[in-house]
Amino acid sequence: MKGSNRVVSTFILNMCAESIPSKVVQYEQFLNERLKTDLRQVLDQRDKLYGEVAEYLQLKTVIERIKESNFKTEGLKTKVDLGCNFYVQAHVPDASMIFVSVGYGFFLEMTHDEAISFIEKKVSRINSNIETLTKDAVKIKAHIKLVLQGLQEIQNLDVEPEKPYRDVLS
Repeated sequence: MKGSNRVVSTFILNMCAESIPSKVVQYEQFLNERLKTDLRQVLDQRDKLYGEVAEYLQLKTVIERIKESNFKTEGLKTKVDLGCNFYVQAHVPDASMIFVSVGYGFFLEMTHDEAISFIEKKVSRINSNIETLTKDAVKIKAHIKLVLQGLQEIQNLDVEPEKPYRDVLS
């Protein structure tokens, strides 16, 4: 019986040794094809939202400048982008109202105060979405680190543990 236990344990060790490279490949594929692409997508979505926030804050600044000046009586002379960075001069006789994109291709005519209020609410909502995406990115990064540590353990790689920083004052 003792001899047969050795044969079985040797067989199991050989099977485990043969399956380790395939497990490593599976983990590496999961890491590269799933986790890293998910992280890239989440970060791209977050960057897009940061761009939207920047546009809304820029619009808010322009509205505040129009509100402070006397463009209501004189009109507003400006440049308008027709597309592909092709600008033409335009004259707005009444700058008391402004059209603001409210989403899904719809624009709403608002007073300056209404537009500023809308922008503040919109930026607040976008910032909460940014926080959610940031938390998702942190979770994905933690999963990536976990998979990398698992790969190190499977492959029996000796990696030095992170050394704590030494306090300079002590």
